[in-house]
Amino acid sequence: MKDLAPSDLKTILHSKRANLYYLEYCRVMQKDGRVLYLTESLSSQKTGENQYFNIPIANTTVLMLGNGTSITQAAVRMLAQAGVLLGFAGGGGTPLYMANDIEWMTPQSEYRPTEYIQGWMSFWFDDEKRLQAAKQFQVARLGYLKQIWVKDKDLRGEGFTLDDAAMVTAIGRFESRTQAASKSSELLLTEAQLTKTLYKFAANNTGTTDFSRQHQSTDKANDFLNHGNYLAYGLAACTLWVLGIPHGFAVMHGKTRRGALVFDIADLIKDAIVLPWAFICAKENATEQEFRQQVLQKFTDHKALDFMFDQVKQVALHGKTERDFSPETDSTFTLENSPEPENSLEPINNAEPINSPESVKSTEIINKSELKKGPSL
Repeated sequence: MKDLAPSDLKTILHSKRANLYYLEYCRVMQKDGRVLYLTESLSSQKTGENQYFNIPIANTTVLMLGNGTSITQAAVRMLAQAGVLLGFAGGGGTPLYMANDIEWMTPQSEYRPTEYIQGWMSFWFDDEKRLQAAKQFQVARLGYLKQIWVKDKDLRGEGFTLDDAAMVTAIGRFESRTQAASKSSELLLTEAQLTKTLYKFAANNTGTTDFSRQHQSTDKANDFLNHGNYLAYGLAACTLWVLGIPHGFAVMHGKTRRGALVFDIADLIKDAIVLPWAFICAKENATEQEFRQQVLQKFTDHKALDFMFDQVKQVALHGKTERDFSPETDSTFTLENSPEPENSLEPINNAEPINSPESVKSTEIINKSELKKGPSL
């Protein structure tokens, strides 16, 4: 296969891309210049012909491969050329063993922007400046939560508002302690106290009894929190890769923890979107796929990826400028001559839609344009 130039893919800016995919029990391959997936359940028993489905890589940020998957070298090469992050996970998009981190494979490119990593390193070695960056993220995190909980009608319909007295007190305490913090450990303690209050509020609001945050628990609320957090980690990893900032240069979760900056950036959106919907979906006894669809739709509705990009840029450039890539700054990623967003999986060879329970169980494709809106799953 002839290598494709980035311009041939007519790539869409990462902050504007629509799709994040999670696949199970299938084979990902390159065929006729496209990245496709194939599952045995879709093979025609009568004709012996295989049916393939297209993955619109030009409009995709992250591809997560779960249990029973394989991928060819040619497919990985095309994903890298399109700037798609590839992650290997256990069942449900979370690590198979909770002690292991998900492995993110970032595309190699010598043409990533340098202004953001240069700006990041200009303050990172200074403890005081790094603390100020962490505070800036915490302020942005709370501001995003306020914005979403006020704006989202579905959350308000489920009782997630900021009118509760305990919430008002917790938010006020968080704001004052964040400004007064003199080291990152104090910020982490303040963050933990706010998160604990949010858990209690969400549990009471949804009638969840005896809730305790356990990363290895099997109850639905904890499972959904784990799964939703890893979706947020995927968006955070994509943001940092596009901006050329290594994951190890964290500002709050620890300078020596591998990939800790991913956690810092993911925290910007987790409380506002993942946390409430994890409890709502657990209350409604939703399936893992239904929860994933709901969260990804909310990421799109509230422009979570755009928000991540904006906040990282502001911290990296010290608030001087906010601009996306242009042909002058990054010739690899440009909206010039970009195609219309590919928001649906395209069947190849006139493949029939997947309707049977067996096929749905065998492979789950996350496509934001097809996700339903609203709290009712």
